[in-house]
Amino acid sequence: MAGKGVDALGFTRTIAINRDGKEMKVVTAREGPDALEVMQNGGSVIDWFGDAEGNALLMTRQFVETSSTGTFSTGSNRPGLGVERIDPTTLKRTVIERANALAVEYITDGLGNVRIMGLRPEDSDGMVKDQVKYLYRSPASKQWLPLSTVNGGRKGESNFDPWAVDPTENVAYGYDTLDGRRALFKVALDGSAKQELVFARPDVDLGELIRIGRKNRVVGVSFVTDRRQTAFFDPELKKLQQALQKAVPELPLVSFVDANSDESKLLIWLGSDVDPGRYMVFNKKNRHLDSLVAVRPDLDDRKLATVKTISIKANDGAQIPAYLTLPPGSTGKNIPAIVMPHGGPGARDEWGFDWLAQFYAARGYAVLQPNYRGSTGYGDNWFVENGFRSWRIAIGDVNDAGRWLITQGITTPDHLAIVGWSYGGYAALQSSVLDPNLFKAIVAIAPVTDLDSWREELRGFKQYALRDQFIGRGPHVSEGSPARNAAVFKVPVLMFHGDGDQNVGIGESRLMASRLKSAGKPVELVEFKGLDHQLDDAGARTDMLARSDAFLRATMKLPD
Repeated sequence: MAGKGVDALGFTRTIAINRDGKEMKVVTAREGPDALEVMQNGGSVIDWFGDAEGNALLMTRQFVETSSTGTFSTGSNRPGLGVERIDPTTLKRTVIERANALAVEYITDGLGNVRIMGLRPEDSDGMVKDQVKYLYRSPASKQWLPLSTVNGGRKGESNFDPWAVDPTENVAYGYDTLDGRRALFKVALDGSAKQELVFARPDVDLGELIRIGRKNRVVGVSFVTDRRQTAFFDPELKKLQQALQKAVPELPLVSFVDANSDESKLLIWLGSDVDPGRYMVFNKKNRHLDSLVAVRPDLDDRKLATVKTISIKANDGAQIPAYLTLPPGSTGKNIPAIVMPHGGPGARDEWGFDWLAQFYAARGYAVLQPNYRGSTGYGDNWFVENGFRSWRIAIGDVNDAGRWLITQGITTPDHLAIVGWSYGGYAALQSSVLDPNLFKAIVAIAPVTDLDSWREELRGFKQYALRDQFIGRGPHVSEGSPARNAAVFKVPVLMFHGDGDQNVGIGESRLMASRLKSAGKPVELVEFKGLDHQLDDAGARTDMLARSDAFLRATMKLPD
């Protein structure tokens, strides 16, 4: 996306390289000289087994309008999203699904056949609707038949959202709502539309569908209670996961990442709260596990902080799940502390290694990460209306997390700060609107600061109506915009933002800094040239960590 405060459009391109890192090729098709628009979407691989021999792959392609002697071309080059079969060696490409202007998704059976198509309708102004209509095909047919319609709203919705096709069973795996929580179902693709529950949890939403191998075989589904777990449908993988957890108990988080063509070798990731993780290769034939590479080898000899799962009682009695990280060797009493709300707001924190929390813990801070109401993973009632529409509930939970740190004796009122990124940055700022006396220092990274101006970043883009609906209209917009409430701030604010951010334009932070300065409040904005929302640059992140730590210590009068 682009808009106010964003100077560039985002583009993607898919490349192929040999295993030795040589002969890089651009797999994405090039626009012809008669193209009337640019191709932003570089396509994505949707099937690694694109033909009977497994020598080709299937990729989506964004076809753009072209002109020929003053007329629009038709046929396979009509505008929209289509699918091509591509030989990654010769780059020979064949259109197997003609472009559809409303198509947003294609799902294959892992054997080179497109079985499901998702269409997103548009209104009379060309704005996309918060809805996707799915169609499917029977194995031997080219005719599209209706499968389901998925609406964007959560509460009260019951819509089958397909994610994968199993060609052996001739079913689609996907998610639907069961008792207010996300559950996994399968629907027959034989015309009967028979729907069957595969797996559900009474306490949490289900997460990722686990698939491995070149054919993307469905083997399980993940979910997070206090930590991430996997329900395996494949008994062999279930047994192997249990064996690995016993053999390497210090790395209890186990994920099957991928497999070779016959699944005789598995790529596995193992990690924990004090280990960023390492990739290993398991050979089924000799039952041997070989280490491949550590995610962060520089931390191998460093003692990291353990993460504890806790529950916080909110002001209205709700129990807020959270994670507490204490400095290594700390008693956990009378130390400086940080509340760190996650981004999203449609996201959640979970048990494991977190580089940002680990940095602050290494610098002597207790770090508390609450899964406030508005987080995903806990069902419709916990999500409420989302963290912007229901900001008072979400930010109330964040502030209650800070009060909990004080009542537990972990910190004192003078040594409590808040740090957040994206929506977490918004929460860090908005916490002072709700209670300007609670936190003594605020660090906000790439924050939303004015809901109306963030809405306007998509003005003129097809997704504008979706963001407009997500934010909503009413008093909560002005009341829930920290930039409009700068006068109530009582503590210093430090912000970081990349000027290439296409998720939240840098204008959001500039507006907040301007409003705080006009109100006579202490504020500093650090801008990173050319970086996006993630500030994915080692130098920039190092600078951000050092500056934020120095800011917190100076503001709360802590020793270096």
